[in-house]
Amino acid sequence: MDALLTKSEPKAETDKSAPKKLTGSQVLLESLISEGVQTIFGYPGGAIMPVYDALYSYADRLNHILVRHEQGAIHAAQGFARVSGKPGVVFATSGPGATNLVTGLADALIDSTPVVCITGQVFAHLLGTDAFQETDVVNTTIPVTKWNIQVTEAKDIADAVARAFYIATSGRPGPVLIDITKNAQNEVIEGTQHNRCTLIRTYKPKPVLKSSEVEAAAELINNARRPYILAGQGVLLSGASKELIAFSEKTGIPVASTLLGLGAIPTDHPNYVGYLGMHGNYGPNVNTNECDVLIAVGMRFDDRVTGNVARYAKQAKIIHIEIDRAEIRKIVHTEVAVHADAKEALAALIGYCKPNKHDQWIQSFHTLNRVEFEKVIKKEFQPEGSELMMGEVINYLSELTGGEAIVVTDVGQHQMVTSRYYKFKQPRTQVTSGGAGTMGFALPAALGAKLAMPHKEVIAVIGDGGYQMTVQELGTIMQYKIPVKILVLNNSFLGMVRQWQQLFHEKRYSFTEMQNPDFIKLAEAYSIPAKKVSAHGDLENCLKEMLNAKTPYFLEAVVGKEDNVFPMVPAGGCVSDVLLEPPQKK
Repeated sequence: MDALLTKSEPKAETDKSAPKKLTGSQVLLESLISEGVQTIFGYPGGAIMPVYDALYSYADRLNHILVRHEQGAIHAAQGFARVSGKPGVVFATSGPGATNLVTGLADALIDSTPVVCITGQVFAHLLGTDAFQETDVVNTTIPVTKWNIQVTEAKDIADAVARAFYIATSGRPGPVLIDITKNAQNEVIEGTQHNRCTLIRTYKPKPVLKSSEVEAAAELINNARRPYILAGQGVLLSGASKELIAFSEKTGIPVASTLLGLGAIPTDHPNYVGYLGMHGNYGPNVNTNECDVLIAVGMRFDDRVTGNVARYAKQAKIIHIEIDRAEIRKIVHTEVAVHADAKEALAALIGYCKPNKHDQWIQSFHTLNRVEFEKVIKKEFQPEGSELMMGEVINYLSELTGGEAIVVTDVGQHQMVTSRYYKFKQPRTQVTSGGAGTMGFALPAALGAKLAMPHKEVIAVIGDGGYQMTVQELGTIMQYKIPVKILVLNNSFLGMVRQWQQLFHEKRYSFTEMQNPDFIKLAEAYSIPAKKVSAHGDLENCLKEMLNAKTPYFLEAVVGKEDNVFPMVPAGGCVSDVLLEPPQKK
């Protein structure tokens, strides 16, 4: 008996030294951990069940957040990515689970947000047979991803994950998707060490900065009388806020921000002149057609910024600093293109550009903005009527938070008002759906942002329409006790569409008025403290109560039904056609 036991010991040692066997699902989870992932947003289903079964044993290393809808998962991942700079990760099953991600993928692609989506798929031998919940996810998502792939064997999972993270986060960031068949998830293989990807031979995400381009740009800047910087999200994505500020301070050039560029430079900086776009500040819009050199940094000349391109900055020589070559000369003619990372390009320009001041030019922006203040902003901040105004609410919120909170907005009037009146002080504190304009974005994106930055105050500012598109994510907030603050500006309308109907369609309010539920009872049903405010005198205390809460909190601010957002560049107009009040009827 003793002899037999002695003989078995070497065999046990041999077993310990044998290669570790892992299922494809385990390989996936180990690869995600190797990529630094700690949080996953997802929703289980049949085709991805092996991954969820494996995930059961990884609860100490991977924090999975069960959302209430797959669209909520990807918006949450977007919010996580936008504030942290790290890719958000999503799990979804095949068929409708995967197709429910498409809206978020499109949103992430146009707004350059790094998201890695993992979808389950039917067994490989069933592909193309119209099996239960089979959808051709790869071809469905080609237009809305930076890269995607289908994996049918476990041995290819680790490499696919490594490539996905590299592609999602390098160059101009974007969403990627890995579709894994069920047999690949179940297949057992020898586990190998996960190697992060740092190079793909045919993929060159970071262009080499050319000194000739920088010198040509510097020459234009040094000789300019009215130079003007437009700062886009590329400044934030490249971590170039310090370089932008240093460049502006050395050259004395005024800086305006696009919607997604808000926070790239503090709004109280003396060279900051305001927010660009359809509902942007008066000075930045009008002076676009007065500058002689326009320096666009990490922005793509979206139509909401340019208005009528045929009449956009025709007097100016344009310098475009952009990492994505496809965006250069796509919309506007560029005198000098600097195809480079914004941080590298600005750092180089600082060395080539001469110290300068443009005090009178900057003052011209402030003079125009003063006109806007007298005609628009004063009425918003000091309303004469009994109804709360959106600008009044956001101004109080900005003052009470000192501009330091992370503010996540949905899409509509409230989004434009928040962009105008919240005084963002830090990079990556403004999160919104820009290019796609996705209603329903804010609530899940806010919970994702809070999980990424638990030490920061995160406030979702939402209209009553967009709120109801993903309101089920209150369940996620309740289950995980995520202390996000929710501020709904309720005007009982689809406000932005109603504004257009009022101004351009003879007040024919066609299907834009909303009969809403009792939002307070709805929040309370999810165990979230809630309050409604409709009086000017109660607003400050209600906002303070919301901000002081240590738990999730819902505040409904009832605002004027026919509250409009001005200034406004009318559709088809150019930036100098900006309206400060409703157009006069002829």
